[in-house]
Amino acid sequence: MIDRKDLGSWMDGPPGEAGYVKGSALGLPASGRGAVAPFWRRPLSLIVDWGLCVGISALLFGGDPLANLILFAAVNVLFLTLFGVTPGQFLLRVRVVPVRGRSPMLLRAVVRTALMLLVLPAVVWNRDTQPLHDVVAGTAVVTL
Repeated sequence: MIDRKDLGSWMDGPPGEAGYVKGSALGLPASGRGAVAPFWRRPLSLIVDWGLCVGISALLFGGDPLANLILFAAVNVLFLTLFGVTPGQFLLRVRVVPVRGRSPMLLRAVVRTALMLLVLPAVVWNRDTQPLHDVVAGTAVVTL
């Protein structure tokens, strides 16, 4: 008979390899500049970017929700394409870098932003702490 101990528990967390370094499958260093960014910096940079866009939208468009969303998408695509960072990411010292493929950053930024706006791809992560929108776009968020 199968025992609960044989199956493990959901409280143990996802299965993982002992000693696995996040980002190693992507060719990123284990620590320091260029390593996978800590989790907490991602949502915090998103909040900073969203707050900036809401503030600008309030001044220019009366806080229209659709204007907030369009402005957020435009800021993400523009800043990621030109600089590799959004204003919030710059403040929190993280950057978006390509990790596979040869597509231009403009295409990566459009795909990444479109999937991020769907929310679900942004909350599904792999063992390299890379959300689904980064996996599809071929990018990773690393420390500066």
